[in-house]
Amino acid sequence: MALLGTGRGGMRVLVAGKGGAGKTTITALLSHIFSNEGFNVLALDTDSIPNLALTLGVPREKARTITPLIRNGDLIEERTGARPGGGWGLLFSLTPNVEDVVDRYALRVKDNLKLLVIGGIDGSGEGCLCPAVAFARALVRRLLLGRRDVVIVDSEAGAEVFGRGLAEKFDYMLCVCEPTLKSLDLGVKLCNMAVELGVGNVIVVINKVVDYDAAYRLYEEVSPKYPCHIVRYDENVLKMDVEGRGVDMLPADSPALLDVRSLFEEFFSGGRK
Repeated sequence: MALLGTGRGGMRVLVAGKGGAGKTTITALLSHIFSNEGFNVLALDTDSIPNLALTLGVPREKARTITPLIRNGDLIEERTGARPGGGWGLLFSLTPNVEDVVDRYALRVKDNLKLLVIGGIDGSGEGCLCPAVAFARALVRRLLLGRRDVVIVDSEAGAEVFGRGLAEKFDYMLCVCEPTLKSLDLGVKLCNMAVELGVGNVIVVINKVVDYDAAYRLYEEVSPKYPCHIVRYDENVLKMDVEGRGVDMLPADSPALLDVRSLFEEFFSGGRK
């Protein structure tokens, strides 16, 4: 997987949604499934409270040593010409050099799965146009993918990812919602924003579902215009979280694993060998 250029080949998948809906769990499960199917996967954590490393199965001691790239002021200043938080009126590059970032900073989770922790942009510290945003946007946009390359982004909760222009140029957006009216209402709004930004395929993922029929009826009441996939509530996921273990340790018959596997088969498996 290389950087620079505008060529198309693989796919970019954005996982968005309301905080607490389970975006990180879905991102981690999908990353492992793609990887197990022979794809080269780069998982990007762009959340303000990044914990994708632990969910992927990176040991806690190692995960604690990761510094989000957004917090690496020296790197951002070197590449954009300005330091984050330097105040208004700064002159900085909107097209920073990012070609070596994956090789230098990505963490290898397993043979064909890497993790790059970018981190989120604090609303109190950065505006919509700042060196940190320019750096993150360039990194996400300028990945040049081969046919078997997949980038999966665990995004900031809510609509921040859309307002900062980080969601453009994606092939898929999975909007993870809980089976509640408020969560689904927000999810549909995020889906509409993704479509406006040109995301090719938008899918609603209703997570933590106990009553399948009730969840689907609620979704049809809110808006049935987007494809919908349901992931069942799974005690095993909570157990892994409590024990500090990743989703790679879920049992083979785990409901969440089976349902995300079904999601992959329904929407993504056409790219397999």
